[in-house]
Amino acid sequence: MAFDGIVIANIVHELRQTLLGGRISKIAQPEKDELILTIKGQAKDPYKLLLSADASLPLVYLTENTKSNPLTAPNFCMLLRKHLASARILEISQPGLERIINFKLEHLDELGDLRIKFLIIELMGKHSNIIFCDEDMKIIDSIKRVNQFVSSVREVLPGRDYFIPETRKKYDPLTIDWDTFRETVLAKPMPLSKAIYTSLTGISPLIANELCCRASLDASLSAASVSDTAGLHLFRNLERLMEDVKEARFTPNIVTLNGSPVEFSSVALSCYKSHEIQSYDSISAMLEKYYASKSALSRIHQKSADLRKILSNAIDRESKKYDLQLKQLKDTEKRDKYKVYGELITAYGYGLEPGAKELKTINYYTDKEITVHLDPTLAPMENAKRYFEKYNKLKRTYEALSKLIQDTADDLTHLESIRTALDIATEEDDLTDLKRELMEYGYIKKKYTAKKQGNRKANAGKAAGKSKPLHYISSDGYSIYVGKNNFQNDALTFQFAEGGDWWFHAKKIAGSHVIVKAGGNELPDRTFEEAARLAAHYSSAKDSEKVEIDYTLKKNVKKPNGGKPGFVVYYTNYSMVASTDISEIALAK
Repeated sequence: MAFDGIVIANIVHELRQTLLGGRISKIAQPEKDELILTIKGQAKDPYKLLLSADASLPLVYLTENTKSNPLTAPNFCMLLRKHLASARILEISQPGLERIINFKLEHLDELGDLRIKFLIIELMGKHSNIIFCDEDMKIIDSIKRVNQFVSSVREVLPGRDYFIPETRKKYDPLTIDWDTFRETVLAKPMPLSKAIYTSLTGISPLIANELCCRASLDASLSAASVSDTAGLHLFRNLERLMEDVKEARFTPNIVTLNGSPVEFSSVALSCYKSHEIQSYDSISAMLEKYYASKSALSRIHQKSADLRKILSNAIDRESKKYDLQLKQLKDTEKRDKYKVYGELITAYGYGLEPGAKELKTINYYTDKEITVHLDPTLAPMENAKRYFEKYNKLKRTYEALSKLIQDTADDLTHLESIRTALDIATEEDDLTDLKRELMEYGYIKKKYTAKKQGNRKANAGKAAGKSKPLHYISSDGYSIYVGKNNFQNDALTFQFAEGGDWWFHAKKIAGSHVIVKAGGNELPDRTFEEAARLAAHYSSAKDSEKVEIDYTLKKNVKKPNGGKPGFVVYYTNYSMVASTDISEIALAK
């Protein structure tokens, strides 16, 4: 997914068309590394510009969506409001093909004089930043401060001069000539595509592969082995591509395979001939479509890092305990042998001579000869007693271990279900529910107060808070609900669903409860298939192509006494194999 210099050139072109001359009316900072600017221009409705310096997902695009803001605005947001309230956008530029967008802004200072400020967005992966500078390009502040201990290349601190760091020598593809291209790109002893994107600014591996494809060259071929004729052909393709960039001939598109996005670009991609390509009129619309869900999931993943670590440690601990218990259980398998030894000594030991070391006799259980070893210092009955004591000890161990192993297996299943729920969490409320569940079962230490103390059941009931199940509409118009965690699963199955509704779940693996509201009707086959696909997708086997799904009427699903959240039993069910692809199933609005 290449957020490269060409995509940024496309964004800059769109922003120039829509925002130039507009005034900033509102500034919000919904996340620690994200701004939303509301800009009033010539259009009737104001524009909302999202600027994100998220290390894993830096973004810039126009959006219509809104986000909730913190009650107290962060310092950087307050600073921008102080300086840029009603500021007019004079210029929007991109230096070369750098992954940088520069906003030149005009505003009135405290004395009513016109001043120039610059808001610079650097979209460079983990080094992404939003930097606010004065007219002399001195840094006033930034959304991320970078000191000398973080970066030896450039400090981003108030009072420092702003400059674009040059970590390696790269050439501007907009201005590079054939001689420089030949002496740099084609002289490198590395794969051709890598030689292109490591030598030219703003060129991503995707565009490098595309250039090789357009020139009918193998991208994995060593650049140094390319002939001058083939190299010149490659260079001409680069020139034509750069001419499209200069003339703003962009074609925003998303490449998909079987409904799943594979890549996006601002130029037509000839290297994905067998894939589906969806074109867009606006780069912002394309980016919002591609990144909106990915951005939300990325942030949830970051915020759930602590929970994931706790879960991972708990699962490792329980797995080791389970393996040890199984090993100990295996050691008890010889208990019945000791019982037989004791019985044989009791039955035939009367004929033994004093000090005998073994008893050879026929095992009346198998009719085969058996040798029983004896302690010569003990009488036969004392030897029998010793074997019976060993048997009884191993029997008690076996019975205790069997119960412990089942409890450990249940704990592992419970933890796996929480991990699956964590993978499908989309909101902070989902994380809150999961954290509460981990606290209820002792995986996270809970600080009790007199008011908060209560039994587990009461707390579990409270835990099903603001987070809501997913609601889908089948192709035939039936409502399908998907629980996102164990509390929701219990609520869906035993509080929301009625006896005649249908219940779906992945067979013998962790996953969501899926409820289809039948409304007293007989469900069409297609609705059964879609519900099964949802149960497959929202399970621990979501990365598989096919998953076996159990389904039955809700009235057949029972909650065992003392069962953990989400745990149910059923003895009457049907089964089917379902795909994990849910791209054609619509979420309810």
